[in-house]
Amino acid sequence: MAKYDFAIALGGAPGQGIETAGESVSQIFARYGLNVFTYTAYQSLIRGGHSFLTIRISSEPVTNHGDKLDLIVALDRGSLEKHLPHVSPGGALIYNSDDVKQEPERDDIQLCPISYKELTNDPDRNKRMLNVCASSVALQLVGVDLSMLEDIIIRAFLKRKGQAVVDANVAAARASYNYAAEHFTPFDVQFEKQDPPLAFGSGNMLMAMGGASAGVKFYAAYPMSPSTGILHWMAPNARDLGIIVRQCEDEISVINMVIGAAHTGARAMCATSGGGFALMSEAIGSAGMMEIPIVVVNVQRGGPSTGLPTKTEQGDLWQVLGASQGDFPKIVVSPTSIMDGFNTIPELFNLVDKFQCPGMVLTDLYLAEGRTTFLPDSINWQPKIDRGELITEQGQTDGEYLRYQITDSGISPRAIPGTPGHMHVVATDDHDEDGGLISDEFTNPHKRRDIMEKRQRKMEGIAERLPPPTLEGPEDAEVTLIGWGSTHGVISEAAAMLREAGTSTNHIHFKWLYPMDEDAVNEVLAKSAYSIIVECNYTGQFARFLRGETGFKADSHIRKYDGEPFMPHHVVDGARELLNSKTDLYVPYQEIVV
Repeated sequence: MAKYDFAIALGGAPGQGIETAGESVSQIFARYGLNVFTYTAYQSLIRGGHSFLTIRISSEPVTNHGDKLDLIVALDRGSLEKHLPHVSPGGALIYNSDDVKQEPERDDIQLCPISYKELTNDPDRNKRMLNVCASSVALQLVGVDLSMLEDIIIRAFLKRKGQAVVDANVAAARASYNYAAEHFTPFDVQFEKQDPPLAFGSGNMLMAMGGASAGVKFYAAYPMSPSTGILHWMAPNARDLGIIVRQCEDEISVINMVIGAAHTGARAMCATSGGGFALMSEAIGSAGMMEIPIVVVNVQRGGPSTGLPTKTEQGDLWQVLGASQGDFPKIVVSPTSIMDGFNTIPELFNLVDKFQCPGMVLTDLYLAEGRTTFLPDSINWQPKIDRGELITEQGQTDGEYLRYQITDSGISPRAIPGTPGHMHVVATDDHDEDGGLISDEFTNPHKRRDIMEKRQRKMEGIAERLPPPTLEGPEDAEVTLIGWGSTHGVISEAAAMLREAGTSTNHIHFKWLYPMDEDAVNEVLAKSAYSIIVECNYTGQFARFLRGETGFKADSHIRKYDGEPFMPHHVVDGARELLNSKTDLYVPYQEIVV
């Protein structure tokens, strides 16, 4: 099979069906068995503004939206004006000739003007079918059979809107497809079906599915972009999966419901973004004090405050590390890809159950709302479930039950409320082994010290269990790129590009962020020569955290904080600039302004 790497982008105003068209085209490529990654840049508006959706199709697995655009579909004049310069030479531009009378000035690309009014032959309906017409033309240019789109139209509209709407859309699709075949030159890249067909899903969807596979029985949320996709998957699937799903009035109710459900023995989970996480902070501390295992997903967006609801950032690391007052065990993990989001949830639940502490998943809009193809058979739908030292029936302990029994590991047997012979007190005040409140005594520094040290001993066990960062590429490389979380795919691709260009480069990536095993991490970091930390925030939050935990100081940094994700060439250009100059910071310029 010939190698290819091709990108299609659709631009238009919210309400023009950009998301629907992009989803449909991506689903078709998934059914073709092709590797796809889709990313949508959009504004926080219901109508008006601009949306831009990129679909990258490759013969190799893809984990980011790439560097180039081979085919752009502009549904309005604004999209054409914004993105005409971004079409790669030899590419093509599909645009609405009813809206754009003057031919765009590019002689190194194929211009594909389409009169949607003529193709739809229905003045009242043509605006609502722009996306269907444009999608049909795009599919014809890359050799995809139109029957795939017709099938999606039938599935989308037949039950909801009836046969007449289906017939009109299918007719518009056929007219557009045939028009393109007669008037435009197809690309050299012609996609062919591969076996097997693939599934297609978002990071939010896969994290939700990971939760279901992990045995989650309670999910609560207050809708907050960009985490809402998890709720949107959980709610319609709740009855079939035996999951209780609650949409609450605010994030304070969310987190307290989750803690209550977890206290009764259910695996419980919630998701939010930075602003909602701020409201949850005190209650997360209560889970730490009561030693109740919960999982909280923070899907980061641009901050502070309301910030950028529809843009990405890695700006909440310190917020999550410092959630709530005082010291208590916690686990922080940042998935490295959309698919890794599925695996991370069961892994984290097993850890928080074993060590009886809160766990936080720190992802971002790019991974959560990004979508990719995957092979369902490659996923372990029944991961190992380890509930830790959970007491569910009488006779599992001898003699008096001490909920917070002091042990060498810091882990105490946890009884489900109502288990005969295991009555105990649980409260947010600090307590002794049987749950009696230390705060009720005049003073008892010995009990406080003993119970604090008991809790914190769990951190040693957690750190020993967490995998160290991964090292990709030659150990003796000239340049080491260091990242965390969602930047894995783009840094990995950038490192490969640098190696291909003659710069020996490796890549160290962190998934499990806290607690950090200093010795294990330093053993990996010792393999770096000239080190560059790559992250999506202004202050270099991970660089400061890594130095504080290990003493490691990077030679230089590449940071992006404009709301858009890294593209591979941003990292490549930054590495070259830093190697050839005396500066220690590179901030890439975002060429594709959306």
